[in-house]
Amino acid sequence: MSVRSRLRAAIDAGEIVFAPLALDALMARIAEQAGFQAVYLSGGALGYAHAVSEALLTLDELVHATRRVVARSEVAVIADAGVGFGDAVHMTRTIREIEATGAAAVEIEDQVAPKRVSHHRGIEHLVAPAEMAAKVEHAVRARNDADFVVIARTGAVRNESFEHTVRRANLYREAGADMLMLMPATDAQWSDAPKRINGPLATISSLDTRRADAWRDLGWSLVVDPFTAQAVVVDALRSLYGHFMTEGETGTDRQRILEIYRMLSGLAGLEPLYAIEDETTERAP
Repeated sequence: MSVRSRLRAAIDAGEIVFAPLALDALMARIAEQAGFQAVYLSGGALGYAHAVSEALLTLDELVHATRRVVARSEVAVIADAGVGFGDAVHMTRTIREIEATGAAAVEIEDQVAPKRVSHHRGIEHLVAPAEMAAKVEHAVRARNDADFVVIARTGAVRNESFEHTVRRANLYREAGADMLMLMPATDAQWSDAPKRINGPLATISSLDTRRADAWRDLGWSLVVDPFTAQAVVVDALRSLYGHFMTEGETGTDRQRILEIYRMLSGLAGLEPLYAIEDETTERAP
């Protein structure tokens, strides 16, 4: 069974899937070895990694990053395509390009195109429900593999109301979306959403918001965490570099750092490459 088929089967079976951030192949392989079934290539995190806004990323940048992650891991990669880089026509090409990378799923959202930088500040501008439904419809039409999951995200909870969110999500489901993504604001909304929205639900949240069994009991299908891993790395680097500049040393355990460094070749999967060189390269006397 392919990676896509496994993700589709898990969703159809009502299982709960957790997807941490993977900005590159190494992060994806670490998640895979930890036992995760899926990873999320976040547009927001990718924008931060490039020190620009997600709103300024190009389709080529997203496709390039996604292809590298897919090529070196066996987890299901969920690519964040934001607003699809334009209208329904642009969305069509976006879906075809991302599907071609081997990703298992794509997430698209109902903000205006081009996406605005201020969404990072919580200021979002949504398109009309019918416009997004049309984009969802054409996204579904554009895929070649029915197992390629299309996730339609709505920002209506924060920007309109929960009632509007339910209506938008059900409309996107009617347009063909395989999953509906939303971020409820209250405990009542978290509980009500699975009862009122006609399809598998996904959300963006810290993996530590609830225990795995609690998510399952609520009736949600996919939990994406696009920020914890990046925040941990940023915090560690700021501490490391700042400590060196103020104290003249990093304050880390040098032996432990070397141990981790020596683990990198294994984590990156270099053993098969070493084997080829051993077979084909003459060793020095």
